[in-house]
Amino acid sequence: MFENLQERLGAILNGLTGRGALSEADVAAALREVRRALIEADVALDVVRSFTDRVREKAVGAEVLKSVKPGQMVVKIVHDELVEMLGAEGETIDLNAPAPVVVMMVGLQGSGKTTTTGKIAKRLTERQGKKVLMASLDTRRPAAQEQLRQIGEQVSVATLPIVANQTPVDIARRAVQAAKLGGHDVVILDTAGRTHIDEPLMVEMADIKRTSNPHEILLVADSLTGQDAVNLAKSFDERVGITGLVLTRMDGDGRGGAALSMRAVTGKPIKLIGVGEKMDALEEFHPKRIADRILGMGDIVSLVEKAAETIDQEKAAAMAKKMQAGKFDLNDLADQLAQMQKMGGMGGIMGMMPGMGKMKDQLAAAGLDDKMFGRQIAIIQSMTPKERANPELLKHSRKKRIAAGSGTDAAQINKLLKMHRQMADMMKAMGGKGKKGGMMRGMMGGMAQKMGLGGMGGGMPDLSKMDPKELEALQQQMGGAGGLPQGLPKGLPGLPGGGGGGLPGLPGLPRKK
Repeated sequence: MFENLQERLGAILNGLTGRGALSEADVAAALREVRRALIEADVALDVVRSFTDRVREKAVGAEVLKSVKPGQMVVKIVHDELVEMLGAEGETIDLNAPAPVVVMMVGLQGSGKTTTTGKIAKRLTERQGKKVLMASLDTRRPAAQEQLRQIGEQVSVATLPIVANQTPVDIARRAVQAAKLGGHDVVILDTAGRTHIDEPLMVEMADIKRTSNPHEILLVADSLTGQDAVNLAKSFDERVGITGLVLTRMDGDGRGGAALSMRAVTGKPIKLIGVGEKMDALEEFHPKRIADRILGMGDIVSLVEKAAETIDQEKAAAMAKKMQAGKFDLNDLADQLAQMQKMGGMGGIMGMMPGMGKMKDQLAAAGLDDKMFGRQIAIIQSMTPKERANPELLKHSRKKRIAAGSGTDAAQINKLLKMHRQMADMMKAMGGKGKKGGMMRGMMGGMAQKMGLGGMGGGMPDLSKMDPKELEALQQQMGGAGGLPQGLPKGLPGLPGGGGGGLPGLPGLPRKK
């Protein structure tokens, strides 16, 4: 979402950091470009003005430390103000209220309320162990109630039985009563939307609020709608009183202005963001991490969290044993490629790594994009189990058959086999026997000690049990703009310092000279 803004701000700030000293004119010229970049990104004009005024005030006459260049100081000030604009601290859905906690979803038609209701219910059930009841109050849109019922079946969350000809207010009252009788912790009310804001809609929302007394009122807004989303948030807040925002379609190619504006204009926190169509594609909104991404500083904590969610711990342990024995066949390579796809592919991973965002275009130009993973997995799937376990069997006739089966050619198969050989040789070298179970275990232990995480044993740390402050400290320890962070799990073959470890490999990437 923020790629264009990231490129523009990156170019402006890189121009500043390269200079030994900055004059007031240099700062003013840079801030003019920053203002233009933010306006082009669809950020509200009032927000842009206050942002640049605050940066100018702090940048001109800022005390520059001896060890920091003036340009780097300006980058820090811009970063801090971005965090402030997005909301200094990330906030989640507040469930600190007597059960059942009522969460009311509001927004325009088509913004993704019903799907987001299902995503939140799934998240609360699986991550926090809450017993959730969903209820559709949308009696106008055809099959809206049936849609929520089907989503409930998909995510294994109870939905309120549908009763014909009930008003939204009656359904809300019945949902709260059913949640009390059923011992539910949370009841989520999916209200009706309109194509635009009108008086009947606002009256209905106010009546539902009065009847159900919700603890949270979440406005679901499409982040691709730009300034309209900001006006929408103001209108709903004035009439109903929202407690937080959920932005959908944050994985789209919008300019990001809504996300940057809504928090500043309404003063309400962005609590969650939708990053895809799947029911688990919902993330907490972390202002500092988003600011890091916009300024190209990466987001190591989110990358590690995503790895912890997608990597199968049993498979990771089995892989660690095979690597210690120096074994790495094509089945293992296919698993690694599939895990990378789950983590958002090449673009998603590179975007979260400090200093690597700028390499995405170069990688795409070299043919190292997400389509490459699909082709490589197709090649491996076109082999027999015996061929996957013993790649040395692959002679000309077998390659011809595999190429026909996977829709590729012999050259692509040879590239895959060469990459596999390089990775297998590296795994073999790392699996050499030595003190405390070989080089790989020693490296993983060293990395764990650097992070203060104790023994990791070849898998990922259990981040779900870590305190948020510990995670932020981990990012500080691991992060840093310009190059790979200290202590990054060295399981990224082909990248500087590539080896084998917790994160799945990034096969075939060019090494830094």
